[in-house]
Amino acid sequence: MDKRKMINFTLIMMVIGFMLAVQFQTVKEPVTRDTRGTWQLREDLLKEKELSSKLIQEIRSNEEKLDKYETERDQSKEQVLRETLEELKREAGMTEITGPGIKLRIEPVYEELMLGKTVSSISPELLKRLVNELNMNDALHISIDGQRIINTTVIRDVNRETKIDRHSLNKLPIEVLVITENMKTAEKLYNRMKVSKSVEEFFIDNLRIVVSPPEKEITIPAYNDSIHIRYMKAVRPDEGGKS
Repeated sequence: MDKRKMINFTLIMMVIGFMLAVQFQTVKEPVTRDTRGTWQLREDLLKEKELSSKLIQEIRSNEEKLDKYETERDQSKEQVLRETLEELKREAGMTEITGPGIKLRIEPVYEELMLGKTVSSISPELLKRLVNELNMNDALHISIDGQRIINTTVIRDVNRETKIDRHSLNKLPIEVLVITENMKTAEKLYNRMKVSKSVEEFFIDNLRIVVSPPEKEITIPAYNDSIHIRYMKAVRPDEGGKS
């Protein structure tokens, strides 16, 4: 290798070395020192703790809200079930009820009593016809002699004694209470019962039906006997939907 080539090679190596040195210095990150004091570090740590405490409080607050929502949802379901049960009881006649309606009084025809004819009872057929006529004229709830009339009520003759279920009707007069939807229907029922066929049929048996004007509040007692359900049985959970 001649002298000229040696000089060129040396110059090239110097340039390469210089470029590498500049590149290394550019890429190298400067070393920084944490110059914060002890009190500043304590303040920063306190801020972090406060932030952590706020986050924990928010988490607890959200958990409490979720628990509250779950409780309200469960209570809402329970409330719906209770309201449904009360509605079913009311429809079945198991609760006392108050509303607008009329009163009927079944009593002996006193003119016949003066002639020596005694009337001490009422036939089941007459009572059934009266109840059917009341129902046909928009009666919602009926009681006879303090006995609530429901769908399973039986009016029959037992040993020549008229009974409503197990209650004996052996004394006159007898009070019949009827509740309607509103005062308008009560007025309508009042007018119809004053000219009803039942009045004539009762009179033939020496009985009189006295119809009182409509009242805003009439209270009918709850059905006081047990309801016997026939031809029904509880379905087990694993049999649901099977026919």
